[in-house]
Amino acid sequence: MLGAAFNYAQTGNRQTSVIPQPLSTITSSGEFILPTKIFIRAPGTKNLQQVIATLKTRLTSATGFPVYLNTRKEKTTIQLSLNTIPDTTLGSEGYRLRVNKTGISIGANEPAGLFYGVQTLIQLFQPEIESKTRVMGARWKINCVQITDKPRFGWRGLMFDVSRHFFTKADVKTYIDQMVRYKFNLLHLHLTDDEGWRIQIIGLPKLTEIGAFNVKKVGYFGTFSAPGPDEPRNYGGFYTQDDIREIVQYAKDRFVNILPEIDVPGHSLAAVASYPDLSCTSAANTYHVRSGEEIMDWSKNTPLALIDNTLCPANEKVYIFLDKVITQVAALFPFEYIHMGGDECPKNFWEKNPEILLLMKREGLKTMEEVQSYFEKRVEKIVESKGKKFMGWDEILEGGIAPNAVVMSWRGIKGGIQAAKMGHNVVMSPTTFSYLDYMQGDSAIEPKVYATLRLNKAYEFEPVPDSVDARFIKGGQANLWTEQVYNMRHAEYMTWPRGMAIAESVWSTKSHKNWDDFARRVQMHFKRLDIASIKYAPSMYDPIFEYSLKPDKGLMISMSGEITGLEMHYSFDNSFPDQFYPMYNAPLEVPKDASYLKVISYRGNFPVGRMITISLQGVRHSLIKN
Repeated sequence: MLGAAFNYAQTGNRQTSVIPQPLSTITSSGEFILPTKIFIRAPGTKNLQQVIATLKTRLTSATGFPVYLNTRKEKTTIQLSLNTIPDTTLGSEGYRLRVNKTGISIGANEPAGLFYGVQTLIQLFQPEIESKTRVMGARWKINCVQITDKPRFGWRGLMFDVSRHFFTKADVKTYIDQMVRYKFNLLHLHLTDDEGWRIQIIGLPKLTEIGAFNVKKVGYFGTFSAPGPDEPRNYGGFYTQDDIREIVQYAKDRFVNILPEIDVPGHSLAAVASYPDLSCTSAANTYHVRSGEEIMDWSKNTPLALIDNTLCPANEKVYIFLDKVITQVAALFPFEYIHMGGDECPKNFWEKNPEILLLMKREGLKTMEEVQSYFEKRVEKIVESKGKKFMGWDEILEGGIAPNAVVMSWRGIKGGIQAAKMGHNVVMSPTTFSYLDYMQGDSAIEPKVYATLRLNKAYEFEPVPDSVDARFIKGGQANLWTEQVYNMRHAEYMTWPRGMAIAESVWSTKSHKNWDDFARRVQMHFKRLDIASIKYAPSMYDPIFEYSLKPDKGLMISMSGEITGLEMHYSFDNSFPDQFYPMYNAPLEVPKDASYLKVISYRGNFPVGRMITISLQGVRHSLIKN
């Protein structure tokens, strides 16, 4: 059942499945049938060209119907209009969409609002509208509806790590096309890290000649063997400045800003491999761009570097280098912010460096955190000298935050709360809810990573903590780190549907969120993604397992689900269960000599989950060990 807060009339199959949930949706009787000739009427403004082009492409690919622009109101199928007197309730990205039996109208204050109205309109058609080729014999229809909608936050972001594995210009454009379906408006590009420097900087050619390439490895990132001297360093790539301009324009045409990130002073191995004199240990090391071998010790509360992967705060060459980099980045990216990283910076090599100790004495710095703060404050001045605003991960709070810094809070929401209470603007992107590199289901079937984030947990994301003044929360975003993401299909799999959950959390009002209804809509969108050939994770259909050892019963297994209405069928005899096998309804006592549990989820007579095989010996060993 939907809560009373929804202005949402539904009868039978007249439910809509729009994601993110609009502010107000009122359905009425009747339906609109799309004619075989489509006439779009729109203001003659250059800013609407991409809105019209998007609408034409999305309609004609599947229907095969021709689309015409016209000025004759009586022939109009779809009317796009910009308000001559701004509607103060809509803001710059809101819209009103009306569908009646005779036509469709979308009105907004700005072109961005019309663009988002078009995304909603496409979602009102049946899933086959997503087809890239003509669907023969379809009757294209929409229930009559009135939608009033606007976003809750102006910052609705996805972070795409193109450093750990290089993704082509075409891949980035594809990611932009997918994110705007769900009204994201900010793409955060993580352009530099230990594994690759991905942006051309004129005058610093080694950053891309050396820093953009490593040795190709596959398996579990972080456990790879160190590359040998004879292994070719030809895996990777970078974006030329013309590539960046093209990507920025492509995003702008779709009302997406791009936030560039140059991650310093840690995560800088690609930079110091290119220019070793930027580090604190250049004389003692021969650097190589990381290929996934172990370079950090994470066993302590603070990261310890096995190889110095940092820029040296006591080295004036570093600031000359960063001035050159930031000058060109600022010119390439029109967005008002530049993200300068600041996360996970090991300081054990700094502690041994005489120049760092002299810097501390000269500047009155007492801790290594204050050394990093000194670095961040100098970098902020460089960023601001280029007419941009400085942003970093929440570690920039340690040792004293730069005066005007914006904090992106990733280690939970604590850093964001602290920064907001200090009067700094914040973007929330906590691991707890928004890290898309985490496993989506059980490690028996997912590529194993150190943590899990189920869809229902991602849907709990709330960017504004109760104790914080909402004025300081710019919005939120999800982050796709790509250590374990080797290609675009897997990037899609990791992003969707959890990206839908984050989209709803940053667009829709808090009172409009409802897990059961969201889960229903997600399953409708699975059909759309199938037709659009976009990969996604069906993990919401898979069981959640809990294990325990009982002295009197041995190994016990409990199963639960993210959504209701599923039946979980299982076997212990190594055969493959289907709907005729036992159905789970209470904790299972594992037979003493059983080797494997196999489970699959059904809805009625149809399998919806994946066949999951659990090694019971591994479970027993893990429980005894812990």
